[in-house]
Amino acid sequence: MNIQIFDIRVPFEHSEKDILAALAAMTGMSPEEIGPFRIVRKSLDARGRRPPSWLYSVRFSASREPAFIKETGKEVKYKITEDESPPGFAAVSPPEKRPVVIGCGPAGLFGAYALASSGVPVLLLEKGRKIETRRRDVEAFWKEGLLEQDSNVHFGEGGAGAFSDGKLTTRVRSGFLDMIKKSLVDFGAPPEILYDAKPHIGTDKLREVVGNFRRGLAGMGCEIRFGAKVTGILAPRGVVEGLVVNGREEIPTGHILLAAGQSSPEIYRILEEIGADLEPKAFAMGLRIEHLQETINGIQYGAWSGLKGLPPADYFLTAGPGGPARGVYSFCMCPGGCVIASSSEEGGVVTNGMSLHRRNGAYANSAIVANVRPGDFGSASPLAGLEFRKFWERRAFTAAGGDYRAPAQGLLEFLQDKYSGRVGHASYRPGVKPVPLRDVLPHFLTEALKQGLLRFGEKMPGFISPEANLIGVETRTSSPVRITRREDGRSRNIAGLYPCGEGSGYAGGIMSSALDGIRGAQAILKNLEKKS
Repeated sequence: MNIQIFDIRVPFEHSEKDILAALAAMTGMSPEEIGPFRIVRKSLDARGRRPPSWLYSVRFSASREPAFIKETGKEVKYKITEDESPPGFAAVSPPEKRPVVIGCGPAGLFGAYALASSGVPVLLLEKGRKIETRRRDVEAFWKEGLLEQDSNVHFGEGGAGAFSDGKLTTRVRSGFLDMIKKSLVDFGAPPEILYDAKPHIGTDKLREVVGNFRRGLAGMGCEIRFGAKVTGILAPRGVVEGLVVNGREEIPTGHILLAAGQSSPEIYRILEEIGADLEPKAFAMGLRIEHLQETINGIQYGAWSGLKGLPPADYFLTAGPGGPARGVYSFCMCPGGCVIASSSEEGGVVTNGMSLHRRNGAYANSAIVANVRPGDFGSASPLAGLEFRKFWERRAFTAAGGDYRAPAQGLLEFLQDKYSGRVGHASYRPGVKPVPLRDVLPHFLTEALKQGLLRFGEKMPGFISPEANLIGVETRTSSPVRITRREDGRSRNIAGLYPCGEGSGYAGGIMSSALDGIRGAQAILKNLEKKS
């Protein structure tokens, strides 16, 4: 009998023996009867005035039904579970023309992994560079403003997630999520991501994982090509027959897993040319806010903020009833991290957040964004959202001097609609320039963000602080385009095309993108089974 016990509370400083003792006290069983246990979830409880403590959920095998299960009135949360087998991939005979995966981000990597695990190795095409070279390109951009258009924070092995906090939280549910985490651990991610309530890898560890992932795929028979830019898809009569790479090489294939990410406008235009069904999609846009991490620690932990070993505090905020007409919320919060330059096109400024595994930086940052609707784009074209965000990225670039510095303003000045021409220290590289941020955002967003930030200050007293800065602009929260698809995962009107991940408008973040890539791979496998 497998039993999972929830909410086992132990002191902040504790050992595994303390967990076992608390488990024995809750179940009425002796430690010998419980035996080995597995941690399923670990979370920090730092609420209220009592000292911080940890809450565990653990799973163990019992030879008898514990007495507390038969008793009434005992406040023990539990469930009895069966032996759980992780989902797998059934073997399928590979087709004569191997499938092609476009994009080497989470959706593409896990889509390729799923196909190769079923005996269908793929050709994986990435227009950017492998992670080792890409890292040097990104560092050169941050230090000197030298942008490589095909090798930057958005393009290259690992996708945009390789230069992020590496968060693995998601609101979607699937049996494959544990498999995804286990695979990441196998490729070098820290094992605690298997049970942490708020798991993250950190950009430093994630880059190692990505390189190991590539070598793992190669060992499974996949071919991975970098500097391979897809410049055409061959789909006469609405059926995929191949694609064109770098304007000259034709590659025959009957199945394309499209996982190109949301920052490749040329892919959307290629799809428009072949008649793929596209539609505009709402997204969110705004600014990055940056505080001293000790400020956020003080707000969230109170008297316990100086306790040794406490992780840097985070937050998630939304503007609820009484707030702005448009939804405003914090997004991609990076404790102990930095704000980074994330441009992918010349003449545009894009911000994002990043942190290392230890999250030991002096600053905390988060995107503060508001909803942007297709009606705001100014055109009915399915690609109008791309032009909308490009306009404001270019506006930010010009306002900050045209050298990839980012426009910035103190939080209090922004809220009071004042401008002093001065701004405090910011972690952003290659640097910031004081700019009234109302000049780099549409008016409706400026007003929504002001109202939302005031609401956040009510929820988190101290959040509106003199040392906090706002840095713009944050535009790549999700794709403003959706590549429509059928229930079976195939493009609505192009046979053989399977759009997935963030760029297709169906995911956001590492885990949901990886899961969507697996679903796309499963759709291809089902199609292959029908033909065999």
